[in-house]
Amino acid sequence: MAEVAGTSSTSTSSSSQVASTSLMGNYELFLSLLTTQIQNQDPLDPLDSAEYTNQLVQYSAVEQSIQTNAYLENMVAAMESSQASSYVSYLGAQVSASGNTTMLEDGSAAWSYSLSEGANGTVEVRNSAGAVVYSSDITLEKGGGTFTWDGVSDSGGSSPEGAYTVSFDVKDASGNAEPVATEISGVVDEVDLSSGAAFLKIGDIKIPVSAVQNVSRSG
Repeated sequence: MAEVAGTSSTSTSSSSQVASTSLMGNYELFLSLLTTQIQNQDPLDPLDSAEYTNQLVQYSAVEQSIQTNAYLENMVAAMESSQASSYVSYLGAQVSASGNTTMLEDGSAAWSYSLSEGANGTVEVRNSAGAVVYSSDITLEKGGGTFTWDGVSDSGGSSPEGAYTVSFDVKDASGNAEPVATEISGVVDEVDLSSGAAFLKIGDIKIPVSAVQNVSRSG
């Protein structure tokens, strides 16, 4: 069943709210001291009214700054909420993303690969514990293609369904190591926002949204 996992909301005060409360408390204290000072000043040597005005202007500037920060916090919160909602559209969609870990399901796991030169070498498939369950010699054609594994391990047994990682160790005709870029695909069944970043889940695999290359829907 498709689901969206995320963090629960809490009733915490923003930094602007805390700052505003603190400012109002200090402002009331300032006005109280100012009133007391005016009432008790020497009538023959009154205090400069310009100084009062200057202090009031400074308090006003601080208050304006706090209000601006509050508006910005609200805007950021609205943007984050809108962005989180947009991730829901990935649910049930077929996505392809850069990566080398995919799911073995119904006796098949597949990785798309690309490389600039044809190369020969070996391929290894590891389980979620990092143990090699399959290895073989392989020839990769220039440009790219798809490597498909049927889940049969080196011992001849059928591997359980789950996440598996592929790695290639190949060299071109000149004996130089040839890097191989891999891509995975699958249907998104969950969106995980619990860490603060967005991850799409295909079975046990977590894919960062930034790694997604293509999104499609059947029908």
